[in-house]
Amino acid sequence: MRSEQEVNRAVEQYADTVRRICLVHLKNHADTEDIFQTVFVKYLLHNAPFASPEHERAWIIRVTINACRDLLRNVFRRRTVPLTEAVEQPAPPEKYRAVLQAVQELPGAYRDVVYLHYYEGYSAPEIAGILGKNVNTVYTQLTRARGLLRQALGGEDDA
Repeated sequence: MRSEQEVNRAVEQYADTVRRICLVHLKNHADTEDIFQTVFVKYLLHNAPFASPEHERAWIIRVTINACRDLLRNVFRRRTVPLTEAVEQPAPPEKYRAVLQAVQELPGAYRDVVYLHYYEGYSAPEIAGILGKNVNTVYTQLTRARGLLRQALGGEDDA
């Protein structure tokens, strides 16, 4: 673990660089501050010595870019909308309420895969990883759930 003096020196020396990199990647001051803290906590915990000041600077830049990319890849971030863009959504039409009701009445395993696939946008392999199931099991459950929904909503049978 690095000393307080080393960390303070690094913050003073690299703060502007880290913030600028974050703002370019994230376009958001709140996320920038989060990544700023993450970078310097990693610096504090990093024990290996740096070969030169250029090596230290390159390490901080690389850690900053990786932390920004990790945040942008985060599943929860991809599925959110900034408050400035959020608008009051009108009530769904009756047919959508019927579909939602039918999904809610599905057995638990089917309800989970349908929700994750259609409402959250996950693929079957992603759902398998989340639920700890085989990918083919997820495909089977999606197929069976579609059949149950078709029956519940009065759709045509394919047989």
